[in-house]
Amino acid sequence: MIQSFANLEGTEKFAHHFPQALRTSYFRKTGELFLSSIGLGTYLGEMDDATDQKSHQAAVQCLKSGINVIDSAINYRGQRSERVIGGVIRDLIGQVKLAREELFLSTKGGFIPFDTDFPSNPVDYLAENYLGSGILKEEDIIQGCHAMTPKYLDHQLEKSLQNLGVDTIDLYYVHNPETQLEEISEDEFYDRLTKAFELLEKKVLEGKIKMYGTATWNGYRISDDSKGYLSLKKVIGAAVRAGGAHHHFKAIQLPYNFGMPEALTNQNQAWEGETVSAIEFARRAGLLVFTSASLLQGRLAQRMPDRIRSLFPECSSQAACALQFVRSTPGVTTALVGMKSLAHISENLSLVQIPPLNEEAFANLFVNRP
Repeated sequence: MIQSFANLEGTEKFAHHFPQALRTSYFRKTGELFLSSIGLGTYLGEMDDATDQKSHQAAVQCLKSGINVIDSAINYRGQRSERVIGGVIRDLIGQVKLAREELFLSTKGGFIPFDTDFPSNPVDYLAENYLGSGILKEEDIIQGCHAMTPKYLDHQLEKSLQNLGVDTIDLYYVHNPETQLEEISEDEFYDRLTKAFELLEKKVLEGKIKMYGTATWNGYRISDDSKGYLSLKKVIGAAVRAGGAHHHFKAIQLPYNFGMPEALTNQNQAWEGETVSAIEFARRAGLLVFTSASLLQGRLAQRMPDRIRSLFPECSSQAACALQFVRSTPGVTTALVGMKSLAHISENLSLVQIPPLNEEAFANLFVNRP
């Protein structure tokens, strides 16, 4: 197991390997870390050896090109995504081309994962691996696929550590907790979330994780009267109950892009007597914000209106325009994007040479134009 975790000295050292990126503010100093404003996501892809190989090559190239944020989840590609990342980390550290302290690593637990491939009988798989072993009870499972009991998350975290081959995960998310709200009351939901956070606070003390958060899809961006809505105020309240004023709830992940701007445009979160967007709430609360679906799963790299493309004349491609928009949004720490093609990596990381928009220029994007 590879020991240590991302720290200021290591991530700053990584950033200094890319002096042009430092000059263009491609890296952000967030608390005690220097993090790349573009990160590698590992969600999409088939559960096969060919995708493993492409993913391995892409992750190596990303780390060599200036990305030091890698995000995964235990259920991505039947645990294959985590295992590929673990192999990349092991190889590069073994070749003395990377130190663990230079890399910010996040993963998630919540959805019940397959192992390597789709099982021939998912019901039997669930019974054999989770119900029969006592890791889960039937009443713990929501929609047949999601759980967040302390015992289950403990098991999943240990499995992720094993898959990744590391001693400590920098950021561990409860994955799409709003899934639970499809079947339980809001009061029971926040009680369950508090218990999950209590487990994660314990794991911080044990040195298994450095911080935790929530990775969501709908929860933080839908209207506050919609089913599945998550209140950041109440989520932080759960963290305070779990860990006190010095809790380790430090980050959120949510989808955000040109086609899904709700995390910025929906004023659905309560902050000290006013309503603000999820991104603005997180900014004021000092939370790290990682965006998923930054290219809308590749669609924004292929189809973008000319009027939007014209707002980013310095960008060489539609993908770069879309990423420039996301990473320039005030409050966003890192725009996560899936990459398996070396050409796409080169295209996306052309932004290393270009500063993000300042706040005034970003605000001007929303000014009506003829």
